Amino acid sequence: MSDPITPAISDRICKHMNEDHSNAIVLYAKVFANVSEAETATMESIDPEGMNLSITVKGETIPVRVKFDHVLKDSEDAHHTLIDMVKKARTSNS
Repeated sequence: MSDPITPAISDRICKHMNEDHSNAIVLYAKVFANVSEAETATMESIDPEGMNLSITVKGETIPVRVKFDHVLKDSEDAHHTLIDMVKKARTSNS
């Protein structure tokens, strides 16, 4: 079994996403938070029910909560869910 989503795991996931997948976070903001004007976005935290993003729109930072379609079991579930979400976002944003 994978790691439960603790604050330390949340920090690890957010650091990885912000450093390596910033475009995916902007897609989450545009598609799942319905902020189509999002210019940049960072993942602030993740928990079993959703993720908290900071989105920049026209120079203003807006905090947004994106809920998952299910409660995450662990960090592996988070990994697969985030990948599935970016695939869905790419399809609906094209």
